[in-house]
Amino acid sequence: EGRKHSIFITFNITSSHPSTFILMGIPGLEVAHVWISIPFSTFYIIGLLGNFTVLFVVYKEQTLRNPMYLLLCMLALTDIATPTFIMPKILCIFWFNLKGITVGGCLTQMFFLHAVSLMHSAVLVTMAFDRYVAICKPLRYTIILTNTQIAKLGLVGLIRAVLFIMPLPLLLSRQPFCANRIIPHTQCEHMAVVKMSCGDITVNRTYGLVLFFVVITSDLTLIALSYGLIIKAVLRLSSKKAHQKALNTCTVHICVMLTYYTPGLFSNLTSRLGQGFAPYIHIILADLYLLIPPLLNPIIYGVRTKELRDKVGKYISRK
Repeated sequence: EGRKHSIFITFNITSSHPSTFILMGIPGLEVAHVWISIPFSTFYIIGLLGNFTVLFVVYKEQTLRNPMYLLLCMLALTDIATPTFIMPKILCIFWFNLKGITVGGCLTQMFFLHAVSLMHSAVLVTMAFDRYVAICKPLRYTIILTNTQIAKLGLVGLIRAVLFIMPLPLLLSRQPFCANRIIPHTQCEHMAVVKMSCGDITVNRTYGLVLFFVVITSDLTLIALSYGLIIKAVLRLSSKKAHQKALNTCTVHICVMLTYYTPGLFSNLTSRLGQGFAPYIHIILADLYLLIPPLLNPIIYGVRTKELRDKVGKYISRK
């Protein structure tokens, strides 16, 4: 008997697959789900407000329409998208005990989560390059980096994210899933879904691991190279004021990168290697990794970037 293929879901799931998974939330902390939802939803709402404020101010102010602020808008868009892919489902689990998710919905969430995460990393690399050109080649900055060039780099980052992440759900869609469809997680993270398969998952595990290390290594190397050259150039500056201005600019970007890569690395390593950790620790870390950077980025830029801070202050005082 041939297998029928569904055309109504995002990925090609055969009819032998179960139609739904059960997302358990945070196993071991079920009684605290409602309480945990309070900080989670607070972080999400504040993050949305902050990032939409950045987008609104840059859109309204002609003086902010330059490559640096265009990159900041790209970062804000990824910061809005990332938690939005998980929070509605998390709150449904926490508040209403609605734990079911279709296989197609689960793989779709997984694809967008990881693709946006990769896009976010590409934006951070581009921001490091932007600062390198601004500080090391200031006279050629407007020639090397125009808004059009930034838009092209953003498109390259998006294409990279789609091409690198697409194999994850496609490989999983060909796997037979076990009768036990319970995922002990709040979201359809790649490793959590891989563990639901009853087939050979060697290719899935290997591709996920190689992808993680290749992307992180290449992106962090490019960022470190950019900031190494920036520090070298800054040390050559004779003016103390120029020294301070360059260091202030770099500090903002380094803070943003630390808030993204540090919890991200820790979360990924605990999911793959942290057998000694209680499961709920990894789950909470995985959720906070998607909630904390979007919350902090607008605050870091708002506090440390005088031009943006002044413009936001202007709109607030008008209100």
